[in-house]
Amino acid sequence: MSFRKKLGLLLLAAAIIGLLLFAFRPKPVAVSAAEVIRAPLQVTLAYEGRTRVKDRFVIGAPVTGYAPRLMLEEGDAVRAGEVLLQLQPQPPGLLDPRNLQQAQARVAEARSAHEFARSELARIRTLFQSGNVSESQLNEAESIAAQARARLSAALAAASRPDSDATDQVPLIAPANGRVLEVAHKSAGAVAPGEPILTIGDPERLEAAVDVLSSDAVRLAAGMPVLFERWGGGIDLEGRVRTIEPAAFTEVSALGVEEQRVWVIADITSPASEWRRLGDGYRVEARFILWQDDDVLQAPASAVFRHNEGWAAFVMSEGRAQLRRVQIGRRGELAVQVLDGLSAGERVLTHPDSDIEDGTRVAVRE
Repeated sequence: MSFRKKLGLLLLAAAIIGLLLFAFRPKPVAVSAAEVIRAPLQVTLAYEGRTRVKDRFVIGAPVTGYAPRLMLEEGDAVRAGEVLLQLQPQPPGLLDPRNLQQAQARVAEARSAHEFARSELARIRTLFQSGNVSESQLNEAESIAAQARARLSAALAAASRPDSDATDQVPLIAPANGRVLEVAHKSAGAVAPGEPILTIGDPERLEAAVDVLSSDAVRLAAGMPVLFERWGGGIDLEGRVRTIEPAAFTEVSALGVEEQRVWVIADITSPASEWRRLGDGYRVEARFILWQDDDVLQAPASAVFRHNEGWAAFVMSEGRAQLRRVQIGRRGELAVQVLDGLSAGERVLTHPDSDIEDGTRVAVRE
């Protein structure tokens, strides 16, 4: 066989082997990829909250009496100084020596409770000024002191009332402009001291109350911006954290786990015309903005993963996956800040599986 024929056979065999190797080589792994970009980035914390009227006034009975049927309904407008209801006295009973002794005993008991409530209120006010108790605890102490004072007044009146029908009426007056939010005592009947009759407030002065885990509350601060989403208006409302209550409370989650939670109160700063349809007790989703920047080199959060003691990502390079060590900074919900290791315009694999290694042939799936 001549040299030319041998060379031809060798070339033919090499071509056949090459074709076989090409036909049976591993197919590229189908992957998803995204581009490393420069864009705004936010680090946020989302919790569900409720709106509430800033200044709520619970109008209650200062003394024992008879309340006629209340003609006001929820939503009715009231003005400061308006008489909401005339509380009428009940006919007094006879005070024989035994009843008089019992009445005097009730006076002594009411006076002792009133003095204790006053001293406790003074103590709570001092703690509130130093930031050691919450505003709700102060309000509760003030309410207890007011009820104790009303009980003492009622006990004194009962111990000294004459044996005849009283004719004086006690007017219940609106302390501020607003609307009726709740009617607790609609029908006519006897009322006890401190018993709530109706609640008024201005629905155009709203705030948002959000209870967050105490471990997240330490990441928040007064003045921090917040967005209110999914409240039903079609646009996000802007707000700002006003206060973070200093005392936590215990709440049992749906899974039966005890959690320490903290009330965060935020003001709605968007124009009132944008949220006029909101009312007291409406649901909102509050997204607290912990950090933000308008020009951040970032990659999808699904593209970076733990590698040894740091972070890494797979970069597409000439049809192959190239393992690249990266340094990340802030972490958002869908993207992470890239400090080193990647450049804008590079494509990284998202959700890489265990079949991908450094040098693996890859192709972006359709």
